[in-house]
Amino acid sequence: MKDKQKSKWTGLIKSFSYALQGLRGAFSSERNLQIHFLFSIIAVICGFFFQITKVEWMVIFLLIGGMFSLELVNTAVEKVVDLVTSEFHPLAKKAKDISAGAVLIYAIISVIVGLIIFLPYLARLV
Repeated sequence: MKDKQKSKWTGLIKSFSYALQGLRGAFSSERNLQIHFLFSIIAVICGFFFQITKVEWMVIFLLIGGMFSLELVNTAVEKVVDLVTSEFHPLAKKAKDISAGAVLIYAIISVIVGLIIFLPYLARLV
């Protein structure tokens, strides 16, 4: 392999390594990510239990992936704001609040879509 190609692969591998370090660090330190992970596991277990359709699986995984991604972006925004200023600043608060609000909206929508998917299956059990 040529040196230029080798360095491209090395750079790619390093970038994946950094991303995995970020995920590991966030999951070990961020309570909200752990909560989302718990509910994701519950949703996947329910999906297997109710034998949901392929389309429903796709929706569930898009919701789970979107939730994790948005929560990670929220965490990154909070860390950057904390890096920039340790003192209270109205704009820092606003940035954190808006980022958290985006997560809240996505979480609410995810719950609603989850209910739309799973309630009919639950109703059949009764």
